[in-house]
Amino acid sequence: MNEITRRAFLSRVSLGLTAAIAGIVGVPIVGYLLAPLFQKTPDVPVPVGKLSEFPLGQTRLVKVRDPSPLAWAGQAADTALWVRRRQESGPQMFQVFNVNCTHLGCPVNWQADAKIFLCPCHGGVFYEDGTVAGGPPPRPLFERGWEVSGDQLLVRQQPLPTVKQG
Repeated sequence: MNEITRRAFLSRVSLGLTAAIAGIVGVPIVGYLLAPLFQKTPDVPVPVGKLSEFPLGQTRLVKVRDPSPLAWAGQAADTALWVRRRQESGPQMFQVFNVNCTHLGCPVNWQADAKIFLCPCHGGVFYEDGTVAGGPPPRPLFERGWEVSGDQLLVRQQPLPTVKQG
């Protein structure tokens, strides 16, 4: 009969506990790293308001709920967009911007009197068409695709770009 020494027993218990802890910690990390490969943003346009709610030449903040497939998104799925009506009709009727600055993602504020977007975090400034006017932002505000259905403005959901675009 093979008897196990106390030292061998404790060594095996330590290795087993170490493996269990590594699994408990490692599985969520691996899942987090691999999730973007398997999850896609649904291509579902989200209604943001009636056309009559967006007067010509004005920029309005609208709140939307991102139809994210992530069960843990919670309040992070609540976001906002800046909607600017440029024309009465046609393919250039609206511009829809993400609320996030392209520098570090802080929410930008619309200054109606000056017709500029200001980022309160690091002083980024954008013209009303979303192009950079000054400060550290490396590119214009991110624009969203939109469409009109009946009397409703619908905005396409898309993730923010995370890599520098050439």
